[in-house]
Amino acid sequence: MDYTIRAISADGYVRGFAALTTDLVQELQRRHFTFPVASAALGRTATMASLLSLTIKDKKERITIQIKGDGPLGKIVAEADGDSVIRGYVDNPDVLLPLNDKGKLDVARAVGQGSLYITRDLGLGTPYQGASPIVSGELAEDFTYYYSSSEQTPTSVGLGVLVNRDKIIVSGGYMVQLLPNAPDEVIDVLEERISKITSITDLLAKGITPEQLLQQIMGEDARFLDKKDTRFGCTCSREKVKTMLISLGKKELNAIVKEDGQAEIVCHYCNEKYQYNKEELEEIISSL
Repeated sequence: MDYTIRAISADGYVRGFAALTTDLVQELQRRHFTFPVASAALGRTATMASLLSLTIKDKKERITIQIKGDGPLGKIVAEADGDSVIRGYVDNPDVLLPLNDKGKLDVARAVGQGSLYITRDLGLGTPYQGASPIVSGELAEDFTYYYSSSEQTPTSVGLGVLVNRDKIIVSGGYMVQLLPNAPDEVIDVLEERISKITSITDLLAKGITPEQLLQQIMGEDARFLDKKDTRFGCTCSREKVKTMLISLGKKELNAIVKEDGQAEIVCHYCNEKYQYNKEELEEIISSL
């Protein structure tokens, strides 16, 4: 089962997050029919959302990640709540590209150049949004750069999705951050340990757990503070769709009835389809 954990180093200078997200990314692939490169890009973004979910302190808060590149994938979006319930989508899930010069999925080319946005919505009216340029398109490096440039927090992010056609073999990642006043020797040790993490997917495929992954980076004596099951979930509902239809007003709804005789609304995040026949639309119109 997928889960996300949070830890702090024994000396209190490093905090870390790690996640196993294989089932989550498989569900995203199933719902959006993503081709391998889209599965990898969306999976990495959803994994980052799961890591950030453990930074949420208020139940009303939601975190949204948007990758807006000029590559063929278009926009990539993932959203998380404080219970580590994740949803997401990619504009163009059926992108097919040749492998890169390392023989791997060319996520960087699929994403392209552009900007990365992380939005925290506290439910108070005005969300906080940070932004940074996409520096590599591989996404882990982009999130690392985001935290150093937008939030001035020294951070290292590792993300990986291993795909075999339409099957997600393994998916997961980590994020570690230096806390204020960390001495140089702590930084040196941390950098050395991170340099030895060559492939997230190789480690996870061998059965390494998120806990063991953080221990490799933060030390065997790292203290684990929090653990939450991570899963796919969407906030859409038939009632919310009805509210949206009502907001269109009589004129627009009458036009839909006249031209199509029905309405079908598809949720971007989960691909769920909501259908309203002519009688149901006329009932909504008569209630306005």
